[in-house]
Amino acid sequence: MPDPTRPLRPFQRLRDVPRRLAAGRRDPVVVQSVRSTGAAVLAYVVALRLSDEPAPLTAPLTALLVVQVTLYSTLTTGVRRVNSVVAGVLVAIGFSALVGLTWWSLGLVILASLVVGHLVRVDEFVPEVAISAMLVLGVTRVADTAWDRVLETLIGAVVGLAFNLLFAPPLWVEPAGRAIDDLAARMAALMTGMADELTGRTTVAEAATRLHEARRLDNDIAGVDAALRQAEDSLRMNPRVREGLMFRLVLRTGLDTLEICAVVLRVSARALTDLAKARADEPLFSPAVTRALQDLFGHMALAVHSFSRLITAQVTANAEEQEDRLTRELGMARDSRDLLARLLLEQLHTSPAHWQLHGALLADVDRVLDELDVDKRSQRLMEELDRHSRLRHEAGTRLHRALRRAARR
Repeated sequence: MPDPTRPLRPFQRLRDVPRRLAAGRRDPVVVQSVRSTGAAVLAYVVALRLSDEPAPLTAPLTALLVVQVTLYSTLTTGVRRVNSVVAGVLVAIGFSALVGLTWWSLGLVILASLVVGHLVRVDEFVPEVAISAMLVLGVTRVADTAWDRVLETLIGAVVGLAFNLLFAPPLWVEPAGRAIDDLAARMAALMTGMADELTGRTTVAEAATRLHEARRLDNDIAGVDAALRQAEDSLRMNPRVREGLMFRLVLRTGLDTLEICAVVLRVSARALTDLAKARADEPLFSPAVTRALQDLFGHMALAVHSFSRLITAQVTANAEEQEDRLTRELGMARDSRDLLARLLLEQLHTSPAHWQLHGALLADVDRVLDELDVDKRSQRLMEELDRHSRLRHEAGTRLHRALRRAARR
């Protein structure tokens, strides 16, 4: 008789299916896989009706290359991808009319394709010229039928572009926001860990561990930057978004601020590690200084968390709430910083040997608090808006001058 208290794992897995499907709809890998598959199949069906080839595989190949995860990347890279495929097909046509497929002809095809790719300026898609030429040469031995590959390429390109225009890719702002929140959470955890290790005698190994954690933030920032670039591309040229520029600038300036704070944290961890080496047989600070520093790091951790929530907030009321919370945390952090400065100044008379490290630690705290300040964030955002407006005006002026020169000619 089965145990009634034992969990029914198959039923639990079935209940988890809707949640996993909902999560998959927000996963860029899943969405791109489904969209690429649909575009490739549609291109193959259209090519079957318009081409004389029994298996027009060049059309789905081109559609697979053209369809991107965002509409902006499709429009900006689609032309170069189509050029790369067409160039590869033309190279394969020339070789199929002259020679068969041997080891030396394959080498010549690859070399010629790479040279042609650089000549037609397809940039990062130069290898795709050689790939397309090899695929076409492998299935096409007669020049008369090779021209059908050009038609299939055009069909795949048109279907791929139309697919992304009719079925616009989703916005990737939410994954970018989650990545920024995760980065802020790791930074806050690092600050909390740095505060916790101040209790008692801090060993050099413990301080070095925090320093390595601070250094690993660089890799985390690189991953967040990639997610943010994808979100920025999804906002560009998207008809469903009216304030795309504002969203992009808010997220980008927010990540810039967190990146500066991560660098400052790494410097602070370095200072604490050096202080642990210098004071190997005694605590780093007096009990009063330790409590003030722990309070300061705690408020800074909460401020970083509130800052990430502020820049990723999508609702105005929520943004105002996070801004008020950030202002309160920064105010309490500055009070703790002032108390810490007074205590360190008093300690300077009894232990003047490490005043450089104490001063560097206070300077790092000031830099983090200044970067997280609400007014500083607004100022940086306005500067970016002015810069984009100036660039847009300059681009319009250049276009107007070009049109005037063309009219004169």
